Amino acid sequence: MILLDECLSPHVAMVQRDHVRLEWRQLYADSVLERARPVLWTCLCRATAYELYEGGGQAFIRRTVQLDRTPEVHDTFMYPIGEARAVWTGLLSGSAR
Repeated sequence: MILLDECLSPHVAMVQRDHVRLEWRQLYADSVLERARPVLWTCLCRATAYELYEGGGQAFIRRTVQLDRTPEVHDTFMYPIGEARAVWTGLLSGSAR
């Protein structure tokens, strides 16, 4: 059992009633991921984890819902890095999901 005090990565805050809904899509092709690397991520102790990927001046957020057998993984659209980091901050604060 993982205690919250033992977690090193941030947790996503509870979603706010007036949050921005992110559009989730299928995973990007491997050719897109050749240059993209995860630079920020949330703690894996929760059922849903998020990662911010950056590369080539672009960025996207990956959402992984950890199910019993196979995780469900989706990505947001590509953003300029500054915009993606603003969305990431919104995700962590609960104002985006």
